[in-house]
Amino acid sequence: MKSLYHFIIKPLDKRYENIKKVGNKELVINSSIENHIFVSKRALVVSTPAAYDTKIKAGDEVYVHHNILRRYYDQKGMERNSGTYFKNELYFCSLEQIYMYNLKPHLNYCFIKPIKNQNILDNIKEKPNVGIVKYSNNTLEAAGIAPGTLITFTPNSEFEFIIDGERLYCMKSNDIALTHEYKGNEKENNPSWAESS
Repeated sequence: MKSLYHFIIKPLDKRYENIKKVGNKELVINSSIENHIFVSKRALVVSTPAAYDTKIKAGDEVYVHHNILRRYYDQKGMERNSGTYFKNELYFCSLEQIYMYNLKPHLNYCFIKPIKNQNILDNIKEKPNVGIVKYSNNTLEAAGIAPGTLITFTPNSEFEFIIDGERLYCMKSNDIALTHEYKGNEKENNPSWAESS
């Protein structure tokens, strides 16, 4: 079974990631389907497009756009699958909706670690629009922006992901506005809730 232009994917685990383990107990942190933050972004590739070749293969783990696996309520209040739903927990996914495969950024996407705000007079825990490159891509590395580079990114360009227990921001290469000298005293901002799964 192949789609002509789309990948066919299925959720890696479940469609919503709204349960966290706290010690030996499970805590439900969200009971609504409407909040996109709790929609799973992890999926497994079932088949690749027939119209073109890609480095992504069937069986690869991918991180995708949250609207693919999302459910919503229509105008009559009925619960519906997203427009990408195919059948039997299978979904269509376009090439541009895949942000990472096998822990490698896809196309021109990159992943950034937010850092702690060290200004003690500020009540914001995270330094706005500043982070450290965790996963780079070929375009950024050609420009000298490799993993470990301290950068500033444009406002509202980031999408939050939890990857291997680490909170990261996904964005496009052209959302990186500046690079900075890495002083070494910058601390990553990875809250404890991101580590439990």
